[in-house]
Amino acid sequence: MSETPSLFDVDDASRPLADRLRPRTLQEVVGQGHVLGADAPIGRMVHAQRLVSMVLWGPPGCGKTTIARLLAKQTDLAFESLSATFSGVADLRKVFQGAQRRREVGQGTLLFVDEVHRFNRAQQDSFLPFVENGTIVLVGATTENPSFELNGALLSRCQVFVLRRLADPALRTLLTRAEDLSGRVLPLDTAATDSLVALADGDGRYLLNLVEQLLTLPEDAAPLNTIGLAQLVQKRAPLYDKTQESHYNFISALHKAMRGSDPDAALYWLARMLDGGEDPLYIARRLVRFANEDIAIADPQAIHQALAAWDVYERLGSPEGELAIAQAVVYLATAPKSIAVYRGFIQAMREAKATGSLMPPAHILNAPTKLMKQLGYGDGYEYDPDTTDGFSGQNYFPDGIQRTRFYEPTNNGYEGAIADRLRHWQQLRDAPRDTNAPNDRT
Repeated sequence: MSETPSLFDVDDASRPLADRLRPRTLQEVVGQGHVLGADAPIGRMVHAQRLVSMVLWGPPGCGKTTIARLLAKQTDLAFESLSATFSGVADLRKVFQGAQRRREVGQGTLLFVDEVHRFNRAQQDSFLPFVENGTIVLVGATTENPSFELNGALLSRCQVFVLRRLADPALRTLLTRAEDLSGRVLPLDTAATDSLVALADGDGRYLLNLVEQLLTLPEDAAPLNTIGLAQLVQKRAPLYDKTQESHYNFISALHKAMRGSDPDAALYWLARMLDGGEDPLYIARRLVRFANEDIAIADPQAIHQALAAWDVYERLGSPEGELAIAQAVVYLATAPKSIAVYRGFIQAMREAKATGSLMPPAHILNAPTKLMKQLGYGDGYEYDPDTTDGFSGQNYFPDGIQRTRFYEPTNNGYEGAIADRLRHWQQLRDAPRDTNAPNDRT
């Protein structure tokens, strides 16, 4: 494979913004100081001008490709690049042959393989002799756990470096660089800027793609607020077909009558829908959704009643099976209501979208491989059933996120007992721990 053109040439406005803002030195790479700093592992290698083969493991947009290019540049190695998604044995053979020719004249080669985990076992094995004899310095990039995706033989010849999702300060540094390069301030108010950073979710490349959309606005455009930003960078979902308005009006009426605990009105709208030719299975599916959304744990039997009605109708068909649907409608309408689970799930989804690349805390991760044990996976985990109260009170949120109460149970039906249980567990969680007896609560 021929040498790829340098990405460190004079700025070309036709190139994507993320490409034009690629750092020119390792010191300009944001968010990865733990591996690139002067006293960090890769930083020390570069200072000594002696690279070893490595695997860069990290989320999208954290700088894996850029780091590989800069490693070649700052150690005077020829840079070769392959994508495991599009390359095969012939491409590998061509790269190895070129590297051997360079080695004969004293020139080293850094081979960057993007998505290296997509190569099969045989292809991964083909790297071994060339890595082992120094013909190439392999830099593989992957978003997947290398313990599971790479051959043990190849993994043993590479150092694994874990790259981090870009935190807010790093993303804001990229915004500043984009403004400096474009010569203009992004047309966003403070809240919209915060939303833009949140939308990127630790992905620098995605952030700069969003910025590029913003830079298409006129320079004299008024700053966008959060709503204006969402309209610009997100596509609207397609609307439903309005020619079936009664279809949606009637199911809405049935839904609200059940929510309002009015079994008579609910039966009326059910009858109107069936009389109008509505598919009973459509109604059955909506009853299942209602049981989850509007009743949930306030009556755990509600979902079973809805599923049973669906099952009975599929077995009996019309008209006999319609009675099972009517029975479920009456049960759901007369059941205690709670949207605590629904509300908590929505809040959790909102938090997940804002912090969706954070890993679970290391102590609750399994460690089936030596590498994962070295990274601290599973260290300090307490097995709850072994504790005195069956409750350890450990943290299960990602590091850096404050514990948040998403589920707030009501006192309706069975949910009242759950509320009592959660209050008891919170008391245990707040109680001081006896460090001499790690499995006991005091």
